[in-house]
Amino acid sequence: MQKIITLVVLAYLAVMTIVGLIIMKADKTKAEKNKWRIKEATLFLVSAIGGSLGTWAGMYLFRHKTKHWYFVVGMPLILIIHIALLVFLFYKGILGF
Repeated sequence: MQKIITLVVLAYLAVMTIVGLIIMKADKTKAEKNKWRIKEATLFLVSAIGGSLGTWAGMYLFRHKTKHWYFVVGMPLILIIHIALLVFLFYKGILGF
């Protein structure tokens, strides 16, 4: 059962990482074309619910939102919290192989 939970969590995080990358690219593309933009709150929400690696990577891959201090500080902070939570769950034996 522990293996299944671990695989589900890792699959979820993988999907959310991809979603984070896509949403950052989509917002960058819209910004370049002066079109309707994705709300910053939505970008942070995607990051907070598991897409932090993707949104953080997207910031630098696409050079998007890197001039906003709250993104430069907030996205890595959310990622650090997610990593710490995963380490804690592995340490407590909730996740693992």
